[in-house]
Amino acid sequence: MTFLIADDSPRMRESFKRTILRNVPDGHTVYQARNGGEAIQMYENLRPDWVLMDIRMEPVGGLEASRVILAAHPDAKIIILTNYDDAGYRKAAREAGVHKYILKEQLNEIPGILTGETRHE
Repeated sequence: MTFLIADDSPRMRESFKRTILRNVPDGHTVYQARNGGEAIQMYENLRPDWVLMDIRMEPVGGLEASRVILAAHPDAKIIILTNYDDAGYRKAAREAGVHKYILKEQLNEIPGILTGETRHE
């Protein structure tokens, strides 16, 4: 299984890699993008199984990157990971077609999402 983690904080990317993906069976590969623009390019080149995307990044944010990726690849599985429990962001993510919108403090949900035990938002 391959993952692309897109977050503008190197510390958060490493934290996601360690805490979330340790629950994934051996044999996974993790790529990292510093912003939505990089995530778009990397998705095109790598076609990861899952994208874990922060919502607020510069110059291209996670919602815009998700829209671009999903417009070209409707089957892409994108999980928005954010600190913002905001109805507007949730609605925009849903309209973009992301798989799930979760708060960074709810990272324990990730294994269930990856295995299909947690339903699509």
